[in-house]
Amino acid sequence: MKKLLTKIALVVAGISGVANAQQDPQFTQFMYNKLIFNPGYAGTSGAICGVAQYRKQWLGFNEAPTSMAVSADMRLPGMPIGVGINVINDNIGAMTTNYMRLAGALNLTKIAGGTLGIGIDAGFLQTSINNNWIAPEPLRDDPSIPGTGAFLPGTNIPVFNNPALNRTKFDLGFGAYYQIPGKFYAGLSMSHLTAALLEDRNFPTVRFQSTRHIYFTTGYTFQLNSWSKLTPNVLYKTDFSATSVDLNLTYLWSDMIWVGGTYRIDDAPAFMAGYTQKFGNENSMNFKIGGSWDMAPKKLSTYAKGTFELLAGVCYTPPVKKPTTIEVPRFLLD
Repeated sequence: MKKLLTKIALVVAGISGVANAQQDPQFTQFMYNKLIFNPGYAGTSGAICGVAQYRKQWLGFNEAPTSMAVSADMRLPGMPIGVGINVINDNIGAMTTNYMRLAGALNLTKIAGGTLGIGIDAGFLQTSINNNWIAPEPLRDDPSIPGTGAFLPGTNIPVFNNPALNRTKFDLGFGAYYQIPGKFYAGLSMSHLTAALLEDRNFPTVRFQSTRHIYFTTGYTFQLNSWSKLTPNVLYKTDFSATSVDLNLTYLWSDMIWVGGTYRIDDAPAFMAGYTQKFGNENSMNFKIGGSWDMAPKKLSTYAKGTFELLAGVCYTPPVKKPTTIEVPRFLLD
């Protein structure tokens, strides 16, 4: 149904055809918050990390998508187990979706020089759709939509008058993630394994069907010289009815400043920049901030401006405990 509501918003604006409308929110700076779509990532960095993202899409377009995501993860001390949490809020038009999932992953270290995480996340999916709007004429005979349908020709009688929908269901995901720190990463995951059906108990025709999503992501860092790196990143995602591919290239200077560009196939290009700084004893703390700007798709450029996204994150890497030795002097007495 979310694809349907997205199309409704575009029809109202005088635009038709949405090729890449998916239920899960999208983020341009995906490479800095991998836990939100892959629970296998939890703990694989060996650090205690938290990331927050805010995305405002299609500025100037009423009730356009707005998304927020907060995630945190760590490896349990002395155990090969990573844990994490995701909280996501997504709004588009009459619809609001909230996700809260706890993640757990088995961290297998020293595998070809890297770490493999295999994990699951579980929690809830909550969707609400208000009925304070009128469906446009092409959708007047769809009884699954909350709200009021168009009127029957020549009358003031609506085709349907459905209540709002607000339901919560169990949600489950699975993922595997492998990384060689500072060099290579790849991950494969699936969200919404339960494909939960959220429906009104009293009006079973009013419903929202969640769909499974598959994500594949990868990236490789090239060390250009002692002070600069270049990393291509790829994100492939599909819900089996729509597919999206993000191709990104990011340049990092002196391990502090990054700039990059992303092209989302059949959509529009995006540009990003950010700053990161290490501090604390043995550089154990790392703080980063970033932002991106997506150009408006050509079909939307008459009605809306671009999309901006903000990101902030912090990581703490516990120091590696060095083995201690105790010397016991021996005194020889004559």
